[in-house]
Formats: sequence, C-alpha cells, structure tokens
Amino acid sequence: MYIYSLENKLDLSREIIYATALLHDIGRAQQYLSGISHDIAGAEIAGKILTDLHFTEQEKEEILSAISQHRTDGSDNVLAMLLYKADKKSRNCFSCSAASECYWPSEKKNLTIEY
Repeated sequence: MYIYSLENKLDLSREIIYATALLHDIGRAQQYLSGISHDIAGAEIAGKILTDLHFTEQEKEEILSAISQHRTDGSDNVLAMLLYKADKKSRNCFSCSAASECYWPSEKKNLTIEY
C-alpha cells in the first residue's frame, strides 16, 4: 500500500497505511467461527485497537472505512482502493498449490509478478 501511495504521490500518512494494512484481515477468525464476514468483523475489532493506539476519530473512520470496503475496489475511497489493490497483489496465485480448490474468480487472482 505504501509503495502504491508513493508512486501515485498521494498524501497519506504512513502510519494510517500501515495500520490499515496490518488490521484489514483481523476478522478472519470471526468469519471462520461465526460466519460473520471478515471485513465487517475486522472493522469492529480494529476499532477497539485503534482507540487503544490513540488514533484520532477521523483517522479511525478512514481506516475502518477502508477495512470494511477492502473486498470491493473501493473506488470512492482512496485508502480502500490502495488496500484492495495491494491485498490482491500480495497473493501469489501464479504459484499456489491450492489453485484447484480456490474459490476466487479468475479475474481476482494475481497471476503475475509486478515488482
């Protein structure tokens, strides 16, 4: 996310980018245990953590919005858009041993190395 932000000359705080990236999948356990979508569960969990870390209300709102939208392209939210793009590019679908079992549609799979 931070590389994309720099390349696109976006004025986003490194701390906000890192917090968003680190917390965006924190709801996975809830998804597996109770069926709650991990983006929704993650936003709830992340909100508590961000409060403890003393992020401002505006920063929390930006981060939680990106986390809750990270399964879409986030076209109306720059932070969510960066998260979506980086999240997809971080997966090595091109060499995945579980490709035959994957539920992702082909258009969402990362089949190339960009950097």
